[in-house]
Amino acid sequence: MALYEHIFLARQDVSQQQVEELTAALTEVLSQGGGKVTKNEYWGLKGLSYRIRKNRKAHYTLLNIEASAPAVAEMERQMRINEDILRFMTVRVDELEEGPSAMMQKRDRDDRDGGGRGERGAPSGDRRPRRF
Repeated sequence: MALYEHIFLARQDVSQQQVEELTAALTEVLSQGGGKVTKNEYWGLKGLSYRIRKNRKAHYTLLNIEASAPAVAEMERQMRINEDILRFMTVRVDELEEGPSAMMQKRDRDDRDGGGRGERGAPSGDRRPRRF
């Protein structure tokens, strides 16, 4: 069986519980086709770069999948039918990442920092504007 990373974006007006139910339904479709989901990460409600079907935000979810191509094709067919899913992308990979994804690591790092910008000020003698 092949290994895939799959990300889908759900509409902003559905709840997190509905996104989890949607993920469970997709997992069931894959398991009926002989595949399995090895990792499921909910990344949260994030802003989009541009509007998609009048939505400015979307719920992001990552799935690591171990399945055959027909099972993945059936899952994608179900996603095209579903109105709650704005976009999805499936990429075949040689091996799946262990541990949290880069998005989850970023969230952990942001939580640890505890503060935002403004803690560091310009040195007292430097009056030039800073560029970041």
